[in-house]
Amino acid sequence: MNRKHFLSSFIAAAGVLPAFKALATSTKEDEDSLFKIPPYLKQGDTIGISSPAGFITPEQIQPSVLQMQSWGFNIKIGETIGKRDFTYGGTDEERLADFQKMLDDPNIKAIMCARGGYGFIRIIDNLDFSLFKRNPKWIIGFSDITVLHCHLAKNYGIASIHSKMCNSFPDDWTKAEPIQIETILSIRDAIIGGRMNYTAPVNPNNKYGKVDGILVGGNLSIIETLAGSDSDLDTNNKILFIEDTGEYLYSIDRMLWNLKRSGKLKNLKGLIVGGFKVKPDDAGEEFGKNIYEIIMEKVAAYDYPIAFDFPVGHQRNNFALKCGLRHVLEVNERGTQLRSH
Repeated sequence: MNRKHFLSSFIAAAGVLPAFKALATSTKEDEDSLFKIPPYLKQGDTIGISSPAGFITPEQIQPSVLQMQSWGFNIKIGETIGKRDFTYGGTDEERLADFQKMLDDPNIKAIMCARGGYGFIRIIDNLDFSLFKRNPKWIIGFSDITVLHCHLAKNYGIASIHSKMCNSFPDDWTKAEPIQIETILSIRDAIIGGRMNYTAPVNPNNKYGKVDGILVGGNLSIIETLAGSDSDLDTNNKILFIEDTGEYLYSIDRMLWNLKRSGKLKNLKGLIVGGFKVKPDDAGEEFGKNIYEIIMEKVAAYDYPIAFDFPVGHQRNNFALKCGLRHVLEVNERGTQLRSH
């Protein structure tokens, strides 16, 4: 896909670290959204880095540390960075303790999850959000971190940021591709209060329309497996975005049937479909439908707008999205536009 379709409204020239922009103030629409919006960050604020899922080394997070410091932030590296318990960033107890410290520390204004993988579901029910819900801060991440996005939405109505994590920052900023720079800068813009504005190209499967609603979503398999739990995502009257990777087409079909049968697709304001990296069918076990056909089959009876090929997911064009904020989604013959209030 052409990179020009995926430009944030806050893109600076490649290789140049831009100065801070004026912070956007909360709007009445945000205040009426039922979600509490954490304070946006300013220069000198501290971002904590923790690894509540998969393991990562100090060397692997170094490019992100240097980049966020260049934006004017202080960085506090959690105790899980460099720890390993098989696939995890430390034992369940270590990951729980580290993330709890980040939640409770009043000097930390945002938490960047170092990477995804698997593991947040093992600690989510033991986290204490009593201090966090009184003084919320931005939680940043995607993939397995969808567990936390959904949990915050379900239980506390607190906004969060779905975006790339430490393991996606380029090693050498001066040699990074424009799309890498744009997506990383979108994280900075999100946490300092920038209004997000993204476009996607025309897709023949798109369904036209313009709606205004709260944005929620994340990894499809995570959303589906949280059904019926204390972290079950409420999609009623929301704009839902979904993405996934490493799944067979039949698995995606099954997950979407679950969403449909449980009513999660019925009363949406709109549906945004990001990247789907699928496993090839096994020989002789071809599924017979592509990703577009699978999705359109589940939503054919509904009238809300649907946007495909949106720049979110396990891919380079994975821009920061503010879960819990009101957005305007417009899909027409020119393509798709999503902009925050």
